[in-house]
Amino acid sequence: MNVQKVMVVGAGQMGSGIAQVCAMAGFEVILHDMKTEFIERGINNINKNLQRQVDKERMSSAEKEDVLNRISQSVDLQNAEKVDLVIEAAVENMEIKKALFAQLDEITPQHTILATNTSSLPITEIAAATKRPEKVIGMHFMNPVPVMKLVEIIRGLATADEVYETIENMTNKLSKVPVEVNDFPGFVSNRILMPMINEAIFTVYEGVATPEAIDDVMKLGMNHPMGPLTLADFIGLDTCLYIMETLHEGFGDDKYRPCPLLRKYVKAGWLGRKSGRGFYTYET
Repeated sequence: MNVQKVMVVGAGQMGSGIAQVCAMAGFEVILHDMKTEFIERGINNINKNLQRQVDKERMSSAEKEDVLNRISQSVDLQNAEKVDLVIEAAVENMEIKKALFAQLDEITPQHTILATNTSSLPITEIAAATKRPEKVIGMHFMNPVPVMKLVEIIRGLATADEVYETIENMTNKLSKVPVEVNDFPGFVSNRILMPMINEAIFTVYEGVATPEAIDDVMKLGMNHPMGPLTLADFIGLDTCLYIMETLHEGFGDDKYRPCPLLRKYVKAGWLGRKSGRGFYTYET
């Protein structure tokens, strides 16, 4: 199947990044969100990212304008009626995603592939909200999308081989590296990453060391580019908690139990970089 027109649902950090890389690869993109202000914020982020490429002489001003001209805005989901692929990058909540996929199933043409950028939720359960489970697939981009090379491609129970191959080919066109993963909670990336972050939080909680010391150990001792607590703040502590809860519920194994300190910080509104405070403080 030939993908030409893509709708990205959700104009936040992930959605705007996905829209950018799709437009840069020559796809016609509709960036959809509930409010115009959300979309304008996303377009503004794309513009800033592209301008940096122009400033570094990796892209001309004309090429930048061509990319921006390939992105149109939408606040009406009905605009999905002529797209070949939808990539959903909405909030990480199963009920919201299932409702959205049920709507998209009604609106989009029969050939349209419905992909989700979920970082941990079961593809099979999302697919069950549609009448086309064979055309539902996971396409988990990494943050920040324009920079990170990996895309985890997750088959649901019913995902067709042809659909997988189409998404794999498209991922290559985006200059990303597709990696096939089966449908288990957290897939590969977050099943490994989040327990490490959770254990780092336990290490703070138990008074073993300060956040700075823990991050230094992992950066200098394990050659990680960023310490786990800095990374948790970057991801968002609320997102980290949600993924740990998804792992805990999905596997029924207490090794995935979220650290009480993580719960406390989220309840306090200390969500990391986006709220100005997490394990570190930030200027907002």
